[in-house]
Amino acid sequence: MTKSQRLFEEAVKVVPGGVNSPVRAFGSVGGTPPFIKRARGAYIYDEDENGYLDFVGSWGPMILGHGHADVLNEVHKACEGGLSFGAATAAEVEMAQLICALVPSVEMVRMVNSGTEAVMSAIRTARGFTGRDKIVKFAGCYHGHADGLLVQAGSGVMTAGVPDSLGVPVGCAKDTLSAEYNNLQSVKERFERCGEEIAAVIVEPVAANMGVVPPAPGFLEGLRKVCDRYGALLIFDEVITGFRLGIDGAQGYYGVTPDLTTFGKIIGGGMPVGAYGGRRQIMELVAPLGGVYQAGTLSGNPVAMAAGIAQLTILQEHPDYYEELNRKGDWFFGQIQRLLEEKGKPWQVNHVGSLGCLYFTGRHVGNYQDAKASDTKIFAEYFKHMLAQGIYIAPSQFEAMFLSIAHTQDMLGKALEGIASWLSQQAETE
Repeated sequence: MTKSQRLFEEAVKVVPGGVNSPVRAFGSVGGTPPFIKRARGAYIYDEDENGYLDFVGSWGPMILGHGHADVLNEVHKACEGGLSFGAATAAEVEMAQLICALVPSVEMVRMVNSGTEAVMSAIRTARGFTGRDKIVKFAGCYHGHADGLLVQAGSGVMTAGVPDSLGVPVGCAKDTLSAEYNNLQSVKERFERCGEEIAAVIVEPVAANMGVVPPAPGFLEGLRKVCDRYGALLIFDEVITGFRLGIDGAQGYYGVTPDLTTFGKIIGGGMPVGAYGGRRQIMELVAPLGGVYQAGTLSGNPVAMAAGIAQLTILQEHPDYYEELNRKGDWFFGQIQRLLEEKGKPWQVNHVGSLGCLYFTGRHVGNYQDAKASDTKIFAEYFKHMLAQGIYIAPSQFEAMFLSIAHTQDMLGKALEGIASWLSQQAETE
């Protein structure tokens, strides 16, 4: 028995399912998860010292790779000063100034502790600003585990066998209206029915919790127009796309300006942190300046701020990194599609820049229903093969693959060899 297997046996006795987040579970693919001990560059290593080429990257924030020397140096210096104060620090100011400088739509920003907190707080702020209660979200888009947002959520919910969640009172979700991603007409219908009651539309500009689903041409622009027409706010959930598709996120990549934006752990170099921000007129409603309450002792934690400032500064100073990442992504995901076509497989690859997903379905994946058509049994076989080859991808059909600056052409070639060998095995068994 491996150390990871022994740890899992102990974990299930004291942790629900043996994991502290459902997306880490191997329930949909079988087996037990490797317990990770350390990471460096593009590799992670488990308790048995097995190395894996990592395409999860802590679910996106490790855009520079694991253990970047400059980031670690700033973290070490911050730790020497103290781990937490629950008081204002200079690092918080520097981080806020940096985000506002990099993302033009953000004039004021509030630090929180996670993407879930950021989204929850942004929605509360939108409701406070508009005086309205209802929000529109999209089926398959995941915005954290706040009660009112677990309505047709994506991500781990899609493989957990739970349609939404137990324990969520009906009243918490009654003001959440669900529309179809990439279907602007479905959004217009919600507004035609109760537009004067809708505070905001919240959207992942690239849906990355049902795999990777890019926005159709005109979709994001259409959302902006609908919100403007009815006086609702447009919230971009950039927990995944923020500072990954470009230094100004998906909003810069697609040229669409939201009213509020949420960010996740990429602004902490992978440490627990989040933020939400937007137009000054809206953010001035946040306490203590205004009547929209939000608080947190650990918000703006000095160690997380140090890591985030280091990472964002590196990205700011190296715009060529984004060109490199997007070039790698175009080549890598394009090569996966080529391999599929060579083997006569109808399966689909979706990608935007350094984000991508292989779907085991023959239909174009443009929304939640399309994504759910993917064959999760085939995915489980594919996942096990890749893991055995030392290639670590998310244990769910409905998660993204993330590339980092640390991934070299040779490393990507190794991953392609793993996919090719699996496809050959598939052909032999048919």
